[in-house]
Amino acid sequence: MDYKKSKAPSNTVTRDVQELWKDTGNIYESVAIIAKRANQISVEIKQDLSKKLAEFASYNDSLDEVFENREQIEISRYYEKLPKPTLLATQEFLDGDVYWRDPSKDTLNEEED
Repeated sequence: MDYKKSKAPSNTVTRDVQELWKDTGNIYESVAIIAKRANQISVEIKQDLSKKLAEFASYNDSLDEVFENREQIEISRYYEKLPKPTLLATQEFLDGDVYWRDPSKDTLNEEED
């Protein structure tokens, strides 16, 4: 996913609490869903960054020389400018792009039938 194209803000934004809990009916459940999605996004970004930076890894044991690669610096700057995973996850949640389910509620509904 290209996170740069996301509509999420790059800095902190005050959110309407009622807008957050209206989908789940519980603010704590909404925050837990957003937190889990933020962890998933964080892992995706870290893996993507690690793959891109692995191309520049040097495998010699020389600590005397440190090379600054222009492309490596640009990649690092790109990832530094991305919105934080929590902001991305919150935006996805508010847009309705996050799927979640509560297994405990699913079993209750099955028992009632």
